Amino acid sequence: MNPLDLLAAAGTWLAAPLEYEFVQRALLVAVVASIVCALLSCWLIMIGWSLLGDAVSHAVLPGVVLSYIVGVPFAVGALVFGIGAVALIGTVRDTSRLKEDAAIGVVFTTLFAIGIVLVSVTPSQIDLGHILFGNMLGITDTDLWQVVVLGALTTVVLVLKRRDLTLFAFDPVHAHAVGISPRRLSALLLGSLALTVVVALQAVGVVLVVALVITPGATAYLLVDRMSRMLVVAPLVAVGCAVVGIYASYYLDTASAATIVVAQGVVFAVAYVVHLARRPRVQAAGPTAESEPAEVVAG
Repeated sequence: MNPLDLLAAAGTWLAAPLEYEFVQRALLVAVVASIVCALLSCWLIMIGWSLLGDAVSHAVLPGVVLSYIVGVPFAVGALVFGIGAVALIGTVRDTSRLKEDAAIGVVFTTLFAIGIVLVSVTPSQIDLGHILFGNMLGITDTDLWQVVVLGALTTVVLVLKRRDLTLFAFDPVHAHAVGISPRRLSALLLGSLALTVVVALQAVGVVLVVALVITPGATAYLLVDRMSRMLVVAPLVAVGCAVVGIYASYYLDTASAATIVVAQGVVFAVAYVVHLARRPRVQAAGPTAESEPAEVVAG
């Protein structure tokens, strides 16, 4: 087969899935959700809030179920319960002897269980599988616009506040000293987390959204040593995995959301191996970005 035939065959292979409108919708939603989640995951990883992302993604389940029951867009209930869960975790942590991890564990498991109970009493109206694992191939026009608008809003906020958020992640004391309120930035980041979870829920569901808000940032953290580069690498990794996942699910006839997450896991494994191979040389060269956060902030 000559090169022209190979190019023609590759073009046909790439174009075939895009002939279907539901695949186009799924691809667009997956890309938007991946970009937003990847940006946010960088700060979640640096601050150590990965578990909080897990908590919020599960805690929104009652809101999603109630939205379906009442007949309002699921984003409304998810956003209310996402912000409510963050506020409740903070209240329990600040007003008791419990540490943050314990407060997170109690709140998110309780809210998630409440959501399961609500689903169990309305089985004819709600498909638990779609809520937990997403329904990427069944996205409507309303769902699509909802994801795009919320995703664009969250992305713009994160990009505009990236320097303040980065300083807050590495040195909240210094941020306060230069007139930046750590409390406000914390609230902004948590609000963005709630919005991001709402965006990603439409693509991959409650359970798998955890991977989207953790894995891209973790992968970028292993590959680069400056925050500015993380904010580029993480979205590129996430978008690449979204595209690969959609195409792989089409040709292998697998679940789209799960295939995207598997692709992210494979890339993370490769990044981990690369990180281990580079680690001795990095240590021999001197201090890394991990030991000098000020250098990372400056980038």
